[in-house]
Amino acid sequence: MVKVIMGPKGTGKTKRMIELVNKAVNDESGNVVCIEKGQNLRFNVKYSAKLIDVSEYPMVLSYETIFAYICGIYSGNYDITHIFIDSLYKITGDDDDAKAEAFLEKLEKFSQASGIKFTIMISAESENAPEGIKKFF
Repeated sequence: MVKVIMGPKGTGKTKRMIELVNKAVNDESGNVVCIEKGQNLRFNVKYSAKLIDVSEYPMVLSYETIFAYICGIYSGNYDITHIFIDSLYKITGDDDDAKAEAFLEKLEKFSQASGIKFTIMISAESENAPEGIKKFF
């Protein structure tokens, strides 16, 4: 399952993401991971969630890199039940909707194979999103 939370800045996406991460920590039996760029969520997310600041790692960020990174995280811990991605366009450095659509499709296939749920936040106008992204709302 892949779910997208999308909207412009200032619409409560981060607050919603924090609530969802903390709920997943309480309700799910496996490990919860939250990938972000920077440390925006550090003090608001429960300590039992694994927070990963991708800017701490020496890699060129892109959709392909983030997908490979997620695969690597999972290969090291098969007990992950949910991965949250805070600000996909900020993490990848790319707001190309076509690339985001392809990434979400790849994640959906990976989710079906692994059983991991994904929740991704995108800062952009949801009304302007292409159908390939809207189907994950």
